[in-house]
Amino acid sequence: MKNKFKLNSKFKPAGDQKKAIKSLLSGLKEKKTHQTLHGATGTGKTFTMANLIAETGKPALVIAHNKTLAAQLAQEFKEFFPKNKVHYFVSYYDYYQPEAYVTATDTFIEKEIQINKEIDMLRHASTQSLLTRNDVIIVASVSCIYGLGSPKEYIKKNKLISINDDFKRGEFLKSLVKIFYERTNADLEPGKFRLVGNILEIMPVSEEKIFRLEIFGNKIEKIFLVDPVSRVVLEELKNFFLFPAKHFITDASFLETALRNIEKELKENLAYLKKNNKLLEAQRLERRTKYDLAMIREVGYCSGIENYSRHLSGKKAGDPPETLISYFPYKKNGEPDFLTFIDESHMTVPQIGAMFKGDAARKQNLVEHGFRLPSAKDNRPLKKEEFFSKVDPIIYVSATPSSWEREVSENIAEQIIRPTGLLDPQIKIRPILENKKEKYKGQIFDFISESEKIIKKGSRILATTLTKKMSEDLTDFLKERKIKAVYLHSEIDTLERIEIIRDFRSGKYDILVGVNLLREGLDMPEVELIGILDADKEGFLRSDVALIQTIGRAARNENGKVILYADKITKSMQSAISETERRREIQETYNKKNNITPKTIKKNISDIKQALETEHQKILEKQIGIEEGIFKKAPKKFLKQKRKKMEEAVERLDFETAAILRDQIKYFESKSK
Repeated sequence: MKNKFKLNSKFKPAGDQKKAIKSLLSGLKEKKTHQTLHGATGTGKTFTMANLIAETGKPALVIAHNKTLAAQLAQEFKEFFPKNKVHYFVSYYDYYQPEAYVTATDTFIEKEIQINKEIDMLRHASTQSLLTRNDVIIVASVSCIYGLGSPKEYIKKNKLISINDDFKRGEFLKSLVKIFYERTNADLEPGKFRLVGNILEIMPVSEEKIFRLEIFGNKIEKIFLVDPVSRVVLEELKNFFLFPAKHFITDASFLETALRNIEKELKENLAYLKKNNKLLEAQRLERRTKYDLAMIREVGYCSGIENYSRHLSGKKAGDPPETLISYFPYKKNGEPDFLTFIDESHMTVPQIGAMFKGDAARKQNLVEHGFRLPSAKDNRPLKKEEFFSKVDPIIYVSATPSSWEREVSENIAEQIIRPTGLLDPQIKIRPILENKKEKYKGQIFDFISESEKIIKKGSRILATTLTKKMSEDLTDFLKERKIKAVYLHSEIDTLERIEIIRDFRSGKYDILVGVNLLREGLDMPEVELIGILDADKEGFLRSDVALIQTIGRAARNENGKVILYADKITKSMQSAISETERRREIQETYNKKNNITPKTIKKNISDIKQALETEHQKILEKQIGIEEGIFKKAPKKFLKQKRKKMEEAVERLDFETAAILRDQIKYFESKSK
C-alpha cells in the first residue's frame, strides 16, 4: 500500500500562496521541467513547497546551499509532515582536507578527514528510507551530487534477520563483517556488534538503538529493540533489516574482475609514464596501487577506495557516478518520479555547476604526478548537465532569482505577500565614519546604541560584517560592554551552528554577528534590527542580491528595521532599497484592501537535532510502559533477567549500563512491595 503525505498545519494557504501553488501545480501537470517560485522572506515559501508535495504525493529532494539552511528546512518539513519520513543529508565531514599535490613546492598533501558520526548516521537513514518507503523528503546540501555508491548493491547487501533463523556462529559473524560491521568488546556505536555468551547485540549504522538477539542452540530465539543507554526494551520484534555500514559496496562475484581491471589500467599507465621518462611518478603509482589492491583483497576495503569506484561499480570511463539522487524512484522509462526543489537557487545553482570543475583540476594534478590512476577522476561530483538530466521537474525557490533561473523557467510564480501581513522592513542609512561636529561616533557605537534599545524590548539583533576576523572582534567588543553576543561563521561545526541559532532565538544571546552565513533562509522572527556594517563596500557580500537577502531577515517582525552603514549610496544599495520599497508598496496595498494588521510571526524554537531527541524520548516513554506490563505479568522472572543483564554488563566492564540496570531493578523492586 502506498504511503501518503499528510500535511499537518492549522493554516491554509493565504496571501498570494494560493495563487503560487495553483500556478506551480498547473505547471507540473503540464510537465514543465523548470519553474521558479519568486518569493520574499517570510512569505511561506516552505509552506508552498509542502503543499506541492502533499498535492502531488511524490517523494521530494530539497537542495540548499549550506548545512545550516538545510537543517532549518528539515525541521520545518518535519513539522509539516510528522507522519512521513523527513531526513537531513549533508556532508559528514567536520573537517576535510582532500589529497592534493602542490607542484610549485613539490608537496603531496595526504587526505585528512574528521567524520561526524551523527551526520553519517543521518545519511544512512536517508538512503534506507528512500529504498524502503515512498513518502520521503530529503533535505540536502549540494554534497548530494557527490559519489555515494550503488543503490542496487546497497539494497542487495541488506540482511533480513528473523526469529528461528539458523545461527551458525562463525558464518553469521562473518556475514556482519562482510557488510562492514565491526566487532567490539566495549560500548556499542553505530556500525558495531558485540557477542557475549548467547547474546548478540548489533547497533545499526542508521540509528542509536540496539538489536539484541538471544540465541538458543543454533537458532535465534528472540529479537529485542533496546535503548542503548537505559537498556529498556523498546519492542520485541519478529525480524528486522540490517543495511550495510558503508555506502560503497561491491558484489564479491564481481570484485576479482574489478581488481583485474585496476591491474590492467595500472600496467598501461606504468608503461606510459616510463615511456615519457617519468620514473618517479611510475614508482609512486605502482607502490600505492599495489598496496591498495592487497588491502581490498584481504579486508575488502582500503583507504581511498572511492578512487576505484569506476572499476568497482563496473562503469565505463566518463560515466556519471551514483549519488544520493540515484536512490530516488524512477519510472520504468527512466523518468524521475520525484520532485526537486532548489532553495535559494541564486546561490545553490552556481554551487552545483562549480563542484565538478574544482574537483577535476585537483584530480588531474594527482594523476599527472603518479599519485592516482586516471580512473580516479571518475570519483567526482556530477557535472551540471548530468545533474539536470537526472532531476525533472525542478522548482527553483528564491527571493532573488538570478538571470539563469529566469531564462530557463517556463513559469515564474511570484509570492511576496505575507499571510501575516508583515511588510518588508524599513531601511535607514547612517554614515560609517565618526563625525565630531554632529557628535556621531561612527557605525559601531551607533549600532550599539540602537541595539541597546532593542534589547530592552526583549528582541534580537543581527550584525553583518565583511570578514570572520571582524565578526570575532565585534563580538569580543560587545561582550566587553556586557552585551550577550555570539558570532557565527563557516569554521563552526554544523551541529554547533544549529545550536547557536537556537540559543540566540531563545534569548541566551541578544546579538548574533556573522558574515554571509546570516543571509539566506535563516528564519528568526525575534530579530527586530539588522545592522549591515560597511554597506557601501561593493562586492559579493554587498551586492544587490546579498543586501536584499540580508534585509529580508528582519521581515518576520512587525517592527523590523535595517540600518545600512555607508558613506555613499552604491548601485547595489540603490537596487536593494528600490526592490524593498516596491514590495512594501504591494504589501501595504494588499493589507489596506483586506483590512490586515501586521503581526510578528510566532515560531517554535527547535532544531533538527532536538527534534530527533524528542522523537526518541517519546518512543522511550511509551516502551517503558510496555516493560512495566511485562513486569506485572511475571515480576520474579523479570527481575531475575534484569539482574542477569546487570551482571553481564559488569563482566564486560560496562559499568554505565550496569548502574542504569541497577537503578531499574530498584525501581521495579519498589513496585513489587
